[in-house]
Amino acid sequence: MGIYYLKEELREVWTQPCKNQAEKFLDDWIRKASSSEIGMLKTMAKTLSSYKSGILAYYDFPLSTGPLEGTNNKIKTMKRQAYGFRDMEFFKLKIMALHETKYALVG
Repeated sequence: MGIYYLKEELREVWTQPCKNQAEKFLDDWIRKASSSEIGMLKTMAKTLSSYKSGILAYYDFPLSTGPLEGTNNKIKTMKRQAYGFRDMEFFKLKIMALHETKYALVG
């Protein structure tokens, strides 16, 4: 099986209906990747093996850090746009108001 197909198949781990099926799916994927002739896939399989309990914890607590990562990116963008400004208080207020924004930062 090619790298592309294995990559696309790995995405399916998040669509499994329960933790047991996800574990079986992940074990099967790790077995396929480990038995390949591609060194990077073997390394990826080893990494996934070591993080398996953390990956499967999603099924106990389906939380994502996506919103937090989005906020961090908005802050970084705002910080780059505000480079050279002296008013740190205004910058803090802008950061605190980020959760209320309904627009994308552009510029």
